[in-house]
Amino acid sequence: MASIVLVEDDERLARLTAEFLGEHGHSVEIVTSGKAAIGQILRQTPDLVILDVMLPDIDGFAVCKHIRPSYRGPVLFLTAKDNNFDQVKGFELGGDDYVVKPAEPYVLLARIGALLRRTQTLEPQVNVVQLGQLKLVHQARQVYLQEQNIELTTQEYDLLWLLANNAGHVLKRDDIYQRVLNREYDGLDRSIDIRVCKLRKKLGDNISNPQRLLTVWGKGYMCSTTAWDEAIL
Repeated sequence: MASIVLVEDDERLARLTAEFLGEHGHSVEIVTSGKAAIGQILRQTPDLVILDVMLPDIDGFAVCKHIRPSYRGPVLFLTAKDNNFDQVKGFELGGDDYVVKPAEPYVLLARIGALLRRTQTLEPQVNVVQLGQLKLVHQARQVYLQEQNIELTTQEYDLLWLLANNAGHVLKRDDIYQRVLNREYDGLDRSIDIRVCKLRKKLGDNISNPQRLLTVWGKGYMCSTTAWDEAIL
């Protein structure tokens, strides 16, 4: 059973969604405003957050931006907005998935299951990975570069952990999507590309000529084994 905070101002929809998820083994706490959601999520630290974008006070994007420095669990945006701009913005702010309302209940349940499985199945063979001045401590889900803590979202961390564990080896896009997002790559989805870009910025990589997280054109991505000791200009 997973603990879920559902942030939805449509009380009828929230109640029906909570009842459906409850019937399938989850414990759901309903919150109807963005400001209240911030406090509830940070106090409760649930296994997963379902976050509507259109809220009566502050929108779901603002909520996600506020909680992400502290909350490490998956965030699933549930919204009536169906356009690429909003989806990209959600991913950039730390969202893990995006479902358009009205959502088929079993589709929503499947997406929740995929996010929870991904969190549970990315168990390490080792607890610490170190590449020069880059250090990942998996039990605490912490990343350090030159002894400075780097704040990452859930999927940014999962992606970096996967790449760092396979440093020096090219990981195909299909494999990355399956292992990090728990879904197949459809040839159009840019969510991993967005996360790689965000990681490069946070890890001080050269955006125009990356040296640490490398793009292998036509194949996928690779983490360097040697580019972590000195600042990259």
